[in-house]
Amino acid sequence: MDKNTHKLIFVYNADSSVFSQISDAVKKVVTPSKYECNLCMVTYGPISMKEEWREFLNALPFEKEFLHRDEFQKQYPELAGTKLPAIFISQNNTLSSLISAEEINIQKNIIGLKYIINSKIKSI
Repeated sequence: MDKNTHKLIFVYNADSSVFSQISDAVKKVVTPSKYECNLCMVTYGPISMKEEWREFLNALPFEKEFLHRDEFQKQYPELAGTKLPAIFISQNNTLSSLISAEEINIQKNIIGLKYIINSKIKSI
């Protein structure tokens, strides 16, 4: 299979509004244990994407898309009940789960997240 025809879709358990983004940034610093998006927590600092994560993403041989919860629910209403954060793969216009919220939520750092992504995409 040509990996360039595949797309990884990263879905954050956070909304896209400016208010939500500011609120989330504050929560990550002030009460990190109550922050609801471990994908954000592991891959972003208070304001921007961590460089180690950016480099990892750039090295992946897939197109990538990043969606907030509200954007995902609007674009894929049939998957609105999916527990987030999650990572999906789109193959031939079919979206399927690659990494579940449960798998993401047990990751403590970028190293663990990179490992699970690499192990899943090896089978593609």
